[in-house]
Amino acid sequence: MSDQMVFERMALVGIGNLGSSIARAVRERGLVRTLAVADQSDEARRRAAELGLADAFFENPADAVKDADVVVICTPIGTYGTIAKVIAPHLKPGAVLTDIGSVKQAVVAAVQPHLPAGVHFIPGHPIAGTEKSGPDAGSGALFEGRFWILTPPEGADPAAVAKLGTLWTRCGAIVEELPADYHDKVLAVTSHLPHLIAYTIVGTAFDLEGQEQRDVIRFSAGGFRDFTRIAGSNPIMWRDIFLNNREAVLEMLQRFSEDLSYLQRAIRWGEGDKLEELFTKTREIRQGVVEANQARPFPYGNAGNGNGK
Repeated sequence: MSDQMVFERMALVGIGNLGSSIARAVRERGLVRTLAVADQSDEARRRAAELGLADAFFENPADAVKDADVVVICTPIGTYGTIAKVIAPHLKPGAVLTDIGSVKQAVVAAVQPHLPAGVHFIPGHPIAGTEKSGPDAGSGALFEGRFWILTPPEGADPAAVAKLGTLWTRCGAIVEELPADYHDKVLAVTSHLPHLIAYTIVGTAFDLEGQEQRDVIRFSAGGFRDFTRIAGSNPIMWRDIFLNNREAVLEMLQRFSEDLSYLQRAIRWGEGDKLEELFTKTREIRQGVVEANQARPFPYGNAGNGNGK
């Protein structure tokens, strides 16, 4: 038995970018003894098997979670309620159930009503990932030095929370605990609003016609390239995020609209002092991100085996 082992059996529901990264991370580090994967896609299961990402593969998540000590839902948030209903009767007492969703209050509302007594539900969110998808997109190094937020509900078992935190810490993550509502408000600013802006800007470019559109693509500078990378993310996943965190997103979108109007007026009236003041403040924010070691790019997927060989 590995000295690093945290759980005997893990089940992953979904084997996309984050699911396959978790599989690689725990197998490379010997953090679980056995790993089961459930995914509705025949192609995803086949490819995950070729990559050696797990010991067993299932189409039905109910089959994957049997006897699992820890279950991680790694699918779009809109599927959580259905998945919870399907797997609930098959979760063993004492099992830890968590997820990787970018929204937390809606996850609690969708999942918790279905769970039997004795199952420890500890929602989570790794602040990591790329716009790539599928089993090949994962990397065992994805979580190294990145924050993994846990939002345990009131009354959660401290020992279960600590054990899950140990698992993600040994994957290289920095584990923090936050209230679910606070998490959703913070992520609305740091993640959800930037994605919404990226989708809008790239959509504006798409609406251009003929040679103008072609030249926008051909002469893309760094800023626009970054927006297209963000806008290349999974559309179903982001649809569900916006629908399930609408209040926080709308609040931050209103603030952004007011700030944009301020900037628009400053440009119209040639108020360079206001522009310089804003750009100085935003430069300081960027420096803070760099100092927090959150500015480096995420590692992209590798084609190696999930066990690191």
